[in-house]
Amino acid sequence: MDPNIGQNERNESHLERCDRNLVELLQEVRVAQTGVQILFAFLLGLAFTSRFGQATELQRVDYFVTLISSGLAAMLLIAPTSQHRLLFRRGDKEHLVAVANRLVIAGLASVAISLIGAVLLVSDLLFGTAVAVGTSAVAAGCCVITWYGMPLARRRSLTRASGADAPAAIGRPGADVAVRKPRRSAPVPTAPPS
Repeated sequence: MDPNIGQNERNESHLERCDRNLVELLQEVRVAQTGVQILFAFLLGLAFTSRFGQATELQRVDYFVTLISSGLAAMLLIAPTSQHRLLFRRGDKEHLVAVANRLVIAGLASVAISLIGAVLLVSDLLFGTAVAVGTSAVAAGCCVITWYGMPLARRRSLTRASGADAPAAIGRPGADVAVRKPRRSAPVPTAPPS
C-alpha cells in the first residue's frame, strides 16, 4: 500500500484545494438535497390525506419525527450554499469548507433518520408493526454500514497504512489531508545534440 495515499498529489495551492473541496462538497449536496426535498414534499402532503386520520399514535409520532428530521436535513444541506453566498469573496473559503463539511455530515444523519422513519411509517401502514420494525432495522443497518461504517473503516485503514496520526476532527481544515511537499520529478532524458 502506498504510504502517501491521501496526501496532496495534485500539486495545487492551498486556495486551489479549498476551491476544489468546496465544489466537490456542493456537488455531493445536490444529490442528497433532491431526495430530501421530494421526501419532505411527500410527508407534507401525507397529513392531508383521508387515511391519515386513521393513523395510530405510533404512526403519528413516527410521522412527526420523520417530517422534522427531513426538514432539518433540508436546512442543513442548504446551509452551505447560503453560507457561500453570504461569505462570497471574503477570503474565508477554508473556514467555509470546514463548516460546510460538518453541516453536510449532520444533514446526512438527518436524511438517514428521515429515510428510516419513512420506511417505518409506510411499512406499518401496509403490513403492520412487526414487518415495519424489521424493514426499518434493515434500512437503519444499510444507512449505518454504507454511509458511516464503511467510509470510517476505510479512513482508519488509510491512516494506519500511511503511519500518520489520525485527523484531529472531521471537517477541521487540514484534518482530512496530510500536507507534504510535492515530489520533484526526475529530469527527462534528452537525446544528445546531433
